Amino acid sequence: MSAADGLANLDAMATAAAVRSGELKATEVLDATLARIAERDPAINSFTTVTEGRARAEAERVDRVVADGEDPGPLAGVPVAVKNLFDIRDVVTLSGSAIDAESAPATADAAAVASLTRAGALVVGALNMDEYAYGFTNENSHVGPCRNPHDLARVAGGSSGGSGAAVAAGLVPLTLGTDTNGSVRVPAALCGTFGFKPTFGRISRRGATLFAPSLDHVGPLARSVHDLALGFDVLHGFDSADPVSLSRPVEHTLAHIDQGIAGLRIAVADDYFTRGCHRIVLDALDKVVSALSVSRRVTIPEAERARAAAMVITATEGASLHLSDLMTRPDDFDPMTRDRFLAGALVPGAHYLRAQRFRAWYRREVAALFKSVDVILAPTTPFAATPIGQRSIEVDGRDVVVAPNMGLFTQPLSFVGLPVVSVPVAGSEPMPLGVQVIGAPYAEKNVLRVAAALEAMGVASAPVVQPR
Repeated sequence: MSAADGLANLDAMATAAAVRSGELKATEVLDATLARIAERDPAINSFTTVTEGRARAEAERVDRVVADGEDPGPLAGVPVAVKNLFDIRDVVTLSGSAIDAESAPATADAAAVASLTRAGALVVGALNMDEYAYGFTNENSHVGPCRNPHDLARVAGGSSGGSGAAVAAGLVPLTLGTDTNGSVRVPAALCGTFGFKPTFGRISRRGATLFAPSLDHVGPLARSVHDLALGFDVLHGFDSADPVSLSRPVEHTLAHIDQGIAGLRIAVADDYFTRGCHRIVLDALDKVVSALSVSRRVTIPEAERARAAAMVITATEGASLHLSDLMTRPDDFDPMTRDRFLAGALVPGAHYLRAQRFRAWYRREVAALFKSVDVILAPTTPFAATPIGQRSIEVDGRDVVVAPNMGLFTQPLSFVGLPVVSVPVAGSEPMPLGVQVIGAPYAEKNVLRVAAALEAMGVASAPVVQPR
């Protein structure tokens, strides 16, 4: 391993500690990161923009602050990259599209990007994604598919595929994605990383292109639970400019996640969350259940209907944001994105309202479950990463469409904004799988505690992958 590889393999916490102590310079870390991106990303296609000039200025600033004996922040010198729907000052925000590529560069950072920068992070670029975040495989027709580092012939998952692939390949230790129906957790599972969707409204979406405003979350991906918690602690907070931002305070999670799981009431989801998936998915779940000595099972009611209602709301809200372009320049969309938006535009208003009324009922029913349990376990995806271009897959003796079914187990949870960590678990096949650790609203600390315990046991792990 070269010295550059050694630096690039460091996680966020180790990097920040070394930079703050003066053991490493932020500029050294940046040089190693840029070299790794140049070497590995042409095969993966996770980056759509590399912001070397900005990152170098940030690295030089961090080194000056350290030299002056001051604290540059909890993410001092840590290279980060963000899904290309977050505004990065002086960069065109693509949102995975060809249409938005014609826009002027952003004049300010998105709130989440600004938070990372204030914490001392080095923003090294923007990452590939499904067009307008409407997809689960990141087979982008405009810039090409993002490829899974475990097998370059397979999808990375979506819509935050670039965010998952960049972490898995060791290009950066921490990335930012968005999760509407599973778009952080699906690529985390398929690429073998940790992915965190906090409670709806915990992290500001100001300066991010929205997909379905009543469902969109912001969340980090990383190779360790401590890095997830560190990223979340930097990112969360009330923002009056985001209408869904929560003013409810939250404890910093990093200080609490090593408390272990004593006292936590953990159960495993049955019924809906055991159907429509490959056996290897349930085997991965069983590994986690066994490691945690979980015997209790719970049924999340009406999960199938929740997924259907989520689809109605997603399609309707997504279409409403793009009606003008759908009418005037339909050929500039990816055909599959365009057709889904057009279908959403035709959903009767009564159906949308009915879905939202069901959502209110479902939220109460799910909240009631957490009166008797603290954490629920469930699979993240129903199958492992599929080959790029594959449209259907056999499950339980029948063919199902790949892309929408990637969200089979994630959509019912995003629907009511629960905090969830997807932890990477090795399957019986070469490709990784994910297990969801699900908590009650505002209980981010609980899901991170369980995820950290699984990582400490060696059941969940996210080593750097050499693309192959």
